[in-house]
Amino acid sequence: MSDIRRIHEMLVSGEITCTELTQRFLHAIKDDNAALNAYITVTPDTALAQARAVDEKLSRGEEIGMLEGVPMTLKDNISTKGIETTCASKILTGYRPIYDATVYRLLQEQGVVMLGKTNMDEFAMGSSCETSYYGGSKNPHSTDHVSGGSSGGVAAAVGGNLAVYGLGSDTGGSIRQPASFCGIVGLKPTYGAVSRYGLIAYASSFDQIGPITRSVEDAAIVFDAIAKYDNMDSTSQGSTEPTCPRLDDSIARRRIGIANQYLDGVSDDVRDAVLAAAQVYRELGAEIVYFDLPELDFSLPVYYILAMAEASSNLGRYDGIRYGYKAEHYNGTHDMICRTRSEGFGKEVRRRILMGTYVLSAGYYDAYYKKAVNLRGRIVSAFENAFASVDVILAPTAPNTAFRCGYLFSQETDQIEQYLSDICTVPVNTAGLPGVSIPCGVDREGLPIGMQLIGRRFDEKTILNFAYQYEKNTDNFVGTKWGVAL
Repeated sequence: MSDIRRIHEMLVSGEITCTELTQRFLHAIKDDNAALNAYITVTPDTALAQARAVDEKLSRGEEIGMLEGVPMTLKDNISTKGIETTCASKILTGYRPIYDATVYRLLQEQGVVMLGKTNMDEFAMGSSCETSYYGGSKNPHSTDHVSGGSSGGVAAAVGGNLAVYGLGSDTGGSIRQPASFCGIVGLKPTYGAVSRYGLIAYASSFDQIGPITRSVEDAAIVFDAIAKYDNMDSTSQGSTEPTCPRLDDSIARRRIGIANQYLDGVSDDVRDAVLAAAQVYRELGAEIVYFDLPELDFSLPVYYILAMAEASSNLGRYDGIRYGYKAEHYNGTHDMICRTRSEGFGKEVRRRILMGTYVLSAGYYDAYYKKAVNLRGRIVSAFENAFASVDVILAPTAPNTAFRCGYLFSQETDQIEQYLSDICTVPVNTAGLPGVSIPCGVDREGLPIGMQLIGRRFDEKTILNFAYQYEKNTDNFVGTKWGVAL
């Protein structure tokens, strides 16, 4: 049963008050956050005020919505008026936005309880949450392992029962990969389905906000709540129809595609788990179709060229003049800006800015950026051709399970390995498609394995339907010892 639905029933029946429920989560955060490092900022005053408003409404005998009173969290790159929003970067220390992101405004209108802002890779640049200025989040299944990136704090909070659900952002896999590592559900919506207004940008043509939850039904509930047209985002289109009513549709005689290239280079445990999931779908009456998608071979360089170019442009606004960190000692304005950026940005962010500036520079623009734009079009067309013959595509979410803490940044590890860890997720962002990661087993160390279902643009209802049918007919969710037991 969905956690959100269960909490809704508890509140409506009077089994627990919203204030009591919120206090339980706040106490759990106080006890367990030191171990998981999921939260950067905890907001008890905001949460308790929101909870009291729900209790007052219930005391008057009024009906409440499905999300009303449910404790949740936001990734720390989603703007919250008056609440510090740092992107896990020194350069935004002390920054308090003067407006709410559209997704948070929509949730506030539905009476949610926000527990705080969660950890992340700095400016969403990373695959392990370890580039955070505040230290990395830990995996609730094993604190010797990372929670994934960049939405690692949300995944650690949800997987560790320190929030019922959370909103993260996904630029190249940053919702799906940490959800996979932490054994939970992560939905990356179609580009344009959820407003980006108030999301602090990494790469604007790739970024998308979406839910991280413990069940597919919860992901559908949250998605339906936030997938609204917003005139503050020029790319916003909203959702075509609600997904929750379609979760229990039959998948018999539907076609699931598996691109051979998605199975190249993944660990044996991951490949075996994904193929076992395909067999479950066969038993449910779906047809499995293997095919080639050679364009996947250049999706990773295309993504990193374009994303780093956009990052170079987007992060130019951080100069120490208008908000955030400012260098203390400098000689003149130019020196102040250089020192502020050198001191305020972490190593990985500086690396990506420099690489993005390089591919946009004179003499290299045509050789790199322009070619990447053209190849992006080929990737989009390749997926469109694939969906002419299949309903969804099944693939691993990541080529491996969670890394050990420090592995990606050890002297023995090639830095390129961090970028290669995104190889299964970045094609979805490059093509602007929806994708959902759900648990499909564990590896030989007991760490969660995730698989992703990829769909046509604005066809979240189909991938969530397939995900729900798999979840309903298997038992791959593995709980953890942390937080609030629901």
